[in-house]
Amino acid sequence: MLVLILLVLAVILAVVILFPRPEERKAVPNISINVDFSIKNTCDGQDISPRISWSGVPNNTKSLALIVEDPDAPGGLFVHWVIYNIDPSLKGLPEGIPKTEVVSGIGLQGVNSFGKIGYGGPCPPRGSTHRYIFRIYALKETVQLGPGASRNDLLRAIEGKIIAVGETTVKYGR
Repeated sequence: MLVLILLVLAVILAVVILFPRPEERKAVPNISINVDFSIKNTCDGQDISPRISWSGVPNNTKSLALIVEDPDAPGGLFVHWVIYNIDPSLKGLPEGIPKTEVVSGIGLQGVNSFGKIGYGGPCPPRGSTHRYIFRIYALKETVQLGPGASRNDLLRAIEGKIIAVGETTVKYGR
């Protein structure tokens, strides 16, 4: 009988820890993000960054960061774009951001999995379709990294500073 009581108490404790009351959960606001994506944004086109727009950025945002990645790449996660310290007053990014470390009026760019600075368009193996995740982060402070940071560098630098997130996925196949 004592074993049964202890088991029930353990289950109750686990439920309380794993499933807190709604008012105890910390919700992260969502940013709405839209990507105007076409073949010109791929290796089969001009390989230029797409036009991106967003809304719902919290008023207390000090900077934005954007990461574009392909989770379906044969060698594992493939990073197509890292851009950060984006001015939070911007409502989006224009098409064709220059592939330079510093983009005047916009922010800093990091290195992608091609080993280059800036945007590198989707180029999945022929016969396959991949997902490309565009994730934007609203941050409570600017990122303390110089240009050329990797995805992992950026994620470490923004840990604990995220106040809102937005995500959308586009698919491209060849």
